[in-house]
Amino acid sequence: MTVNLQAQLEQLEAVILGRSDLDETQCRTAGQALIAEEVSVSAKKSFLAGLHEKGETPAEVAGFARFFRELALNPGLDAYASAAIDVVGTGGDRSGSFNVSTATSFVLASMGVPVFKHGNRSITSRSGSADVLEALGIPLNAEPEVLLESMERLNFVFLFAPAYHPAFKAVMPVRRELASEGRKSVFNIIGPLINPGRPAHQLLGVFSPAWVKPLAATLDAIPVKRGLVVHCRLSEDSGMDELSHVGENVVAGAGDWDASHESGFRSLLKAVGPGDVRGLAGGDAQDNMRMMHELLNGGGSADLVKTVCLNAGVALLVVGKVKDANEGYAQVERVLQDGSVAAWLDEARSFYSA
Repeated sequence: MTVNLQAQLEQLEAVILGRSDLDETQCRTAGQALIAEEVSVSAKKSFLAGLHEKGETPAEVAGFARFFRELALNPGLDAYASAAIDVVGTGGDRSGSFNVSTATSFVLASMGVPVFKHGNRSITSRSGSADVLEALGIPLNAEPEVLLESMERLNFVFLFAPAYHPAFKAVMPVRRELASEGRKSVFNIIGPLINPGRPAHQLLGVFSPAWVKPLAATLDAIPVKRGLVVHCRLSEDSGMDELSHVGENVVAGAGDWDASHESGFRSLLKAVGPGDVRGLAGGDAQDNMRMMHELLNGGGSADLVKTVCLNAGVALLVVGKVKDANEGYAQVERVLQDGSVAAWLDEARSFYSA
């Protein structure tokens, strides 16, 4: 069986090196080989590098995402999934920015939006969502009954990827090896697509503008009720996996997203005005924890406040809580200033410490 799986992966590598795309069955076969402990890291690395060099198609990404979603453990949050959102980035943009998606998630939860935050420790940056949550006192491995109570009281859960995707254990060595070489793979892309809680809404940031439309097509294939894929282009060869006024935003909707909302979003960006990416710089988990407290208590750099308002305001539009991005932005700006998000975080820390 072991030799067979490795041989099958090598055969599939030959397919992609011939510039042919994989079908659903081939994606599943490759997935089975990638999670097999017995298949060598070098074989997995060679396959993933070849697939990325060919260029993963939306159908291939959806095929891998469906395979790994089926293997995920169910957190038992089905009752909340139809109203819930995940705000998440692929990572890999190497911008060194603050944990914008985590701050955005806190804002949304404080405003009554159910949030299934799915994430991991950092692989390509100094502080991933799990790192900063842990620094803030929110545990990574809460029991199912605690998650349910957290949803009832806080509108928030964190689903730590390693706890819900045990199959990824066999993939981590090759992921870390590729990351250490500055190389990406399909796993940089599918992480945000395999939230085990399966929220109906998603605001998904991606490391490259070339992936915005393909990932929107992938969300349609999964599918989601409504989603938006975003990238902020800073220069010819750099960008961020979130919305921001500090660069040019590339967006594409999925599900029943109404493209007419984008004109309102563009007018909002003009009103917010240009900014400086240096105002979004983050640090390690402890640095970002201090920045989070400052931001949620009505402080923080002007550019960071505007970026969080943009992301949370658009997320309110994605879940249908506001009629346009301008309304969402104004609501978020208000709750950041009145202290209600800071009060929510205090309540969350008290809840988990108890």
